Amino acid sequence: MSDKDIERETKAQRAAEYDASQIQVLDGLEAVRKRPGMYIGSTSSQGLHHLVWEIIDNGIDEALAGFATTIDVTVEADNSVTVVDDGRGIPVDIQKKTGKPALETVYTVLHAGGKFGGGGYKVSGGLHGVGASVVNALSTHVEVEVTRGGKRYGITFKRGRVDKPMYVIGDAPADAHGTKVHFAPDPDIFTETTVFDDKVLVRRIRELAFLNKGLRLTFTDKRADTAEKKEFLYEGGIRHYVEYLDEGHETLLPEPIYVEGSQDGITVEVSLQYTDDFKTTLLTFANNIHTIEGGTHESGFKAALTRVVNNYARKSGVLKDSDDALGGDDVREA
Repeated sequence: MSDKDIERETKAQRAAEYDASQIQVLDGLEAVRKRPGMYIGSTSSQGLHHLVWEIIDNGIDEALAGFATTIDVTVEADNSVTVVDDGRGIPVDIQKKTGKPALETVYTVLHAGGKFGGGGYKVSGGLHGVGASVVNALSTHVEVEVTRGGKRYGITFKRGRVDKPMYVIGDAPADAHGTKVHFAPDPDIFTETTVFDDKVLVRRIRELAFLNKGLRLTFTDKRADTAEKKEFLYEGGIRHYVEYLDEGHETLLPEPIYVEGSQDGITVEVSLQYTDDFKTTLLTFANNIHTIEGGTHESGFKAALTRVVNNYARKSGVLKDSDDALGGDDVREA
């Protein structure tokens, strides 16, 4: 038998062996633990910190909806993380499709949340609805406490599975509300490191405070000798962000330019300042997510700025009719 005949026979045998028994079905959150990189990008330090962002984003969503005013982030002495927000609190009534409390559903079912047109959120920091459940799947344990309707509820998980079903912890003031999440990253998943970097956490928390004017975010690192609570609250929002970015540079305007407007349900905020720096720093965000690769919002801003400056230059006589129009790079530099 020739080599080609052997190859054909082997290929035919392999094809015949490919049947239903080789189709694997992963229950619950097993898919997340099997391929974590599909959900958080990587299992390196970047993916580790992504767990924190996902839980914080749930609080941010409550702030965008007009309910949360404060989000507290704490790295505990054992390197676990606690995030507390004063939003409405995750619903605890039975979710009809799963037949389980909504609190359990949110943490055990992928794509379960209030971001899919059900009226939970009109604006959110993401639309995939996998954040809480992915954090649950990739943690050794997760403990959630919800306060709403005059009661405090609790539920605990271990590696994505319910350890203690939802229970009533006790009574709470009628006007009390919010969600507390405590989790510890699983070293079986994050084999590179399970240690959170306080600088990375502070940088993102500060950024979120800039992007959500009036929202108070705090950070406490209990691993430090002095567990000082750092507070970030910027009533001026991105205006203060521009001032922060301009530290160390001479500014050409008394204060940053700031414009805010809404149309067709879309709100846009823009702030800018000219400095003595030759390098242009342009940061754009959509629902608190840094759009590193730009997008229509960024290209639209650039085009609008170029048009406005050129129109003013023509009307004021700075540019004559015979002069060429200023380019985009020209108007974005001092």
